[in-house]
Amino acid sequence: MIEVLVVDDDTRVARVNCAYVEKVPGFHVAGEAHNAAEALRQVEELPRVDLVLMDHYLPDETGLSVVQEMRRRGHQTDVIMVTAARDVSTVQAAMRHGALQYLVKPFAFAGLRAKLEAYAELRRTLDGGGEAEQAEVDRIFGALSASSEPDLPKGHSPTTAELVRRSLMNAEGPLSAQEIAERTGVSRQTAQRYLKLLERTGRARLTLKYGDAGRPEHRYVWATRA
Repeated sequence: MIEVLVVDDDTRVARVNCAYVEKVPGFHVAGEAHNAAEALRQVEELPRVDLVLMDHYLPDETGLSVVQEMRRRGHQTDVIMVTAARDVSTVQAAMRHGALQYLVKPFAFAGLRAKLEAYAELRRTLDGGGEAEQAEVDRIFGALSASSEPDLPKGHSPTTAELVRRSLMNAEGPLSAQEIAERTGVSRQTAQRYLKLLERTGRARLTLKYGDAGRPEHRYVWATRA
């Protein structure tokens, strides 16, 4: 289980976020804090904290100050900022202090779930150890951002979108809609619809395969490999 510390000054929001975390398989809420001092204390005292969901606007210090102090004390715990702070300077500072992701409030469960699932995928990749070729390095660096899907248009299923996305990400080369359909169990038309969505949002690139006759076959490749 991935142990999560939820930090938010609003107790109601903190409890909602805790409930969200508990709904994602593989994640468990290790603790809940409502100010900077309490957050630092729990990082020190809890048996294990793998990930902190960190609000920025806290009553005694900022969330980024907490992250800085964690690093000063030698804690390399992973951090995802979960905050209403939208200014570019705060986002940039979060990146510099090592936050893995930045989720802007307000958000729905699907938004947080995507971040957590991407984080879990990143941990699985890194736990493999060893050396990495460039493709693997690209996959590691792109894991979190790649899994951050935008709000789906009406009529699209998050589950199907995830199936198509993972199939494309794990492929060694470009795939057609038919090949995606065979790997995911959906129809070719459904696969094509989700592939076009990934292309429009910049997550996939369209390539063409020319045969002996007729129209070229549309094939898709995950953007980090294109």
